[in-house]
Amino acid sequence: MSILTVDLQDKTFANGLQAIRELSFTVQSGEFVALVGPSGTGKTTVLNMIAGLETEFVGAIQAPREALSYMFQEPRLMPWLTVENNIRLVLDAPCLQIDSQRFARMETLLQQLGLTEFRGAFPKQLSGGLKRRVALARAFVTQPQLLLMDEPFQSLDEPTAQDLRQILLQLWADTRPTVVFVTHSLNEALQLADRILFLSARPAQIVLDYSVPLARPRSMVTSDLQALHSQLLQQYPQLLSGSLKEI
Repeated sequence: MSILTVDLQDKTFANGLQAIRELSFTVQSGEFVALVGPSGTGKTTVLNMIAGLETEFVGAIQAPREALSYMFQEPRLMPWLTVENNIRLVLDAPCLQIDSQRFARMETLLQQLGLTEFRGAFPKQLSGGLKRRVALARAFVTQPQLLLMDEPFQSLDEPTAQDLRQILLQLWADTRPTVVFVTHSLNEALQLADRILFLSARPAQIVLDYSVPLARPRSMVTSDLQALHSQLLQQYPQLLSGSLKEI
């Protein structure tokens, strides 16, 4: 069953910059889809339109915005709130009493993400990796139907990023939200996604809708994933630059 439908004819900013032209796709319930493309191609703009943060465009988007979470490039934690209260912030009554089911869900996430001992800490006391863990807990605590993720692990060292990818995949497997995940990394997309939508340079169009043929679980360092990575770039050497031109 489709949970997200994007049918965009045009997105042009007030300064005349055309970001998107004729970009359409659907995402099934529980599917994990990655958006990959060159810098500045409009990947974040697509997420913002899905979330309803960007409303000036030509086309139509059908998305469950009442059951949507958004994990941004930066953790966006409130510096005056503790870890626990940053997570509670997205619930109906932030920093106040919450129902037992939500409280239990928050406690489970704190344990799964290794945050129990940090629940009373403030963001300035946390490492970059721990801040991303708090952002992940906040994204999942509402049990969203649709989760938007905009390069959530950028600027982290690779071991920390890989730990967070594994945690993300476990949380996704447990609750099965639909995920739209923006990344510049083909390796990351191949590890995480069911499908990869490769975008052209601006104005963005989909140049390849690719179903990842690898069984789960996957790792970036396994030979099958590395072979697939090499195969794609050998067939389409300009794919990450937004072109499907074959050799």
